Amino acid sequence: MGIVSSQPQASDRRPHRLQGAMFLPIGDAGRAELVERRISEAITGGHLRAGDRLPSEADLARTMGVAPVTVREALLGLRSRGLVVTRRGRNGGSFVSEEADPLEFARETLLASSRFAIRDLGVHYAALTMAGVRLAARRSAPVEVAAIRSRLGRLDGLAGRELTPTELGAWRQTMDDLVLELVALSQSARLTRDQMRLQAEFSPLLRLIDVDAGIRVHHRELFENVLGAVESGDEDAAGAAIERLIADAIDALDELRLRADDA
Repeated sequence: MGIVSSQPQASDRRPHRLQGAMFLPIGDAGRAELVERRISEAITGGHLRAGDRLPSEADLARTMGVAPVTVREALLGLRSRGLVVTRRGRNGGSFVSEEADPLEFARETLLASSRFAIRDLGVHYAALTMAGVRLAARRSAPVEVAAIRSRLGRLDGLAGRELTPTELGAWRQTMDDLVLELVALSQSARLTRDQMRLQAEFSPLLRLIDVDAGIRVHHRELFENVLGAVESGDEDAAGAAIERLIADAIDALDELRLRADDA
């Protein structure tokens, strides 16, 4: 029914530059944060669901290439955020919290944040993304932008109709990937990694406005404008286009918050 396939096609593979940014050494200081972020993204993105049991600390440490103490530190952070609960005993372990519904998590985060805090997050996200997009306009090759546009086109079937929770998750994950792929064309691994960290914080909130089909259609069009400016090498137009997209998202979140306060 138009949903993005979970099996990567040749045209879906992330550009080499994004892969390079993702797998650069992260250093000891950032390991716990990265482990926490990856598990958090899986939960708030709906890939891990309420009640799901996480692998053991030893298994997580082995598969993620970190020390067990790093995993324990990451799980502590997840428990403090209410995303994970740990049970002792024979059938114990770490489990996704029953309250860890992605949309509910995003809604509670929005309502618990001040209007200033949300807009400040948006300003930070916009500044970082604009920097990456402007560099992408200067440094990318047309074929690289064409690959991103091809993936964007596959979202057309999800843009203008009511979506299931699974389809909404596919929409947001794909849009997040496309932004990251575009920023990766800046050829700055550090900038791309910063984008990944901040996007993990901002993306769950965007799920709240993704529910609106009209907003999805509009944001898809705005992102197409961004790609066009990057492809033509127009840094100013590319920066302005991504700024408009993010500003529109912040306005939609602001309106959603105001409606919730009035309810």
